[in-house]
Amino acid sequence: MKLKIKKGDEVVVIAGKNKGTRGRVLLVQPAAMRILVEGVNIRKKAVRPSPKHPNGGIIEMEGPIHYSNIQLADIYDSKPNRASAKPAKPAAKKAAKKTKKEESGSE
Repeated sequence: MKLKIKKGDEVVVIAGKNKGTRGRVLLVQPAAMRILVEGVNIRKKAVRPSPKHPNGGIIEMEGPIHYSNIQLADIYDSKPNRASAKPAKPAAKKAAKKTKKEESGSE
């Protein structure tokens, strides 16, 4: 499946323990449908001494998250506000109904 998210895109996490976190995409794994996002899903890993890590120890690194748990930041920011589902009733109709009742009641 072709993924719409590419390396370097800014994304927002929409589910999981890092919900609401923004980050830049570092790596895309289309076969596994996993995305590596900067600063999201931080894991600790014990590392032996090596040329890259001369002292070894415990390092923190990002872990991949599933494609369904993130969304492009542009799309996330442009979501409409769902404050009310029903449109407000116009006041002119209410006033017209009251006048008809008042007219019939006065006769």
